[in-house]
Amino acid sequence: MPVFHERLTDHDCKNAEPGPKIRKLTDGAGLQLWIQPTGTRHWRFAYRFNGKQKLYAIGPYPLITIPEAREAAFKARKLVAHGLDPMAIRREEKIKAAASAVTFEMIAAEFVEKARKEGRAPNTLK
Repeated sequence: MPVFHERLTDHDCKNAEPGPKIRKLTDGAGLQLWIQPTGTRHWRFAYRFNGKQKLYAIGPYPLITIPEAREAAFKARKLVAHGLDPMAIRREEKIKAAASAVTFEMIAAEFVEKARKEGRAPNTLK
């Protein structure tokens, strides 16, 4: 006979008291709400990839609601099922975003080029 676990409710998440150590409230299928001793709450998804236990950070509660956390865990679970590591994919996305972001160097080069076109003095361009 299958064992059914109770899922977390908003009441459970709000009213859980912090302890001297991190408390972990389990929603099921690897989704956990970690309650820090300071009282902050964060969603985590625990999974195994290539035989190693890993932890995928989803975000803070209540900014990330229970349905949003479940959806994020479901998407991560699908990636693992297809042989992809969700943390590696997130890391690649951050690298791509940083590479395409406007940097100070790009703005400075644009400014110097504008000053050159305006005929500024060589010392100003330095």
